[in-house]
Amino acid sequence: MSSAKSAESLASGLLEHALSAARAAAVRAAVTLGLPEALGDAPATAEELATAVGADPAALRRLLRALTSYGVFAEDGEGAFVHTEMSLALREDSPHSLKHLVLWCTEPWLWSLWGRLDESVRTGNEVFTQEHGRKFYEHLHTQWPESAKTFDRAMTQQTKLSAAVLADLLPLSGVDTIADVGGGQGLVLATVLERHPELRGFLLDLPDVVAHADARVHPGGELAHRVQLVPGDCLQEVPVQADLYLFKNILGVDEDRSVLILRNAVKAARPGARMVIVDNFVDADGPGQQLASAMDLRMLLVIGGQKHTRAGLLKIAERAGLTVHGVRPVDSSLHMIEATVPE
Repeated sequence: MSSAKSAESLASGLLEHALSAARAAAVRAAVTLGLPEALGDAPATAEELATAVGADPAALRRLLRALTSYGVFAEDGEGAFVHTEMSLALREDSPHSLKHLVLWCTEPWLWSLWGRLDESVRTGNEVFTQEHGRKFYEHLHTQWPESAKTFDRAMTQQTKLSAAVLADLLPLSGVDTIADVGGGQGLVLATVLERHPELRGFLLDLPDVVAHADARVHPGGELAHRVQLVPGDCLQEVPVQADLYLFKNILGVDEDRSVLILRNAVKAARPGARMVIVDNFVDADGPGQQLASAMDLRMLLVIGGQKHTRAGLLKIAERAGLTVHGVRPVDSSLHMIEATVPE
């Protein structure tokens, strides 16, 4: 390759990175305009879609041009647009919908924070509190109720991606009770209990979260007789005794607080109890690395949290007093650390 072509390729690659906010904005615009729902099974022109969503035809064609270049929608060669796997996943009615996850990753309040990433890197702290006057979760639930709903729906969609796989992978031989620590609305726990009718479970999370638990585990639900809802904060205590404790994507804090969460469970557990940590390794090879790295930077900006390396999570488990038995992949981005409380 000539030096001129090499320089051109370098400039093109760097500018694509620098302009990548346009990609995020285009995908968000597709969702908020309702394009995935407006486009049915038959091809449709930009003009037809513009009428359906109430947009300017020329501007919508420009948006669709960008989206097709990213693989979100495709052109049929006759000037009409058709669905791709990615555009179908943005539909509300898709069985594997990612609509609310996409919205959560592109919420408007996040844009200004990205511009202050250098501040977070200099200080090692989040910048959300400085910008909005209070910590993120407090502000989210008191000032941005619609964004809070998006968050809840996004976490449910994210959990759906791995719940069925986890239900089959968890080491449940000899286990009668499972505690899902920081388990959100209980989607993983409900999936596990449905697959394993001999199990009983505990769902631990903050009071506001547990109050809106999955209908299956909530009082009156089909699994409610096998589940105890436990409102509380795992940074304060884990007040249940179980055969297996699951920690899925909840150690996104600094090392000391991550150790504290695990130690709180160790205090409550019997010797020999199993501890399973499911999380992203920020240094893992493969397609999940870029996703984990991006989530890691977002967590730094917003809550001062982090994604850990493989060695970092193993160190956390060992500092908490656990005996680690192995690590294995769950999917392209998640890994499972299996450990026990020493006898």
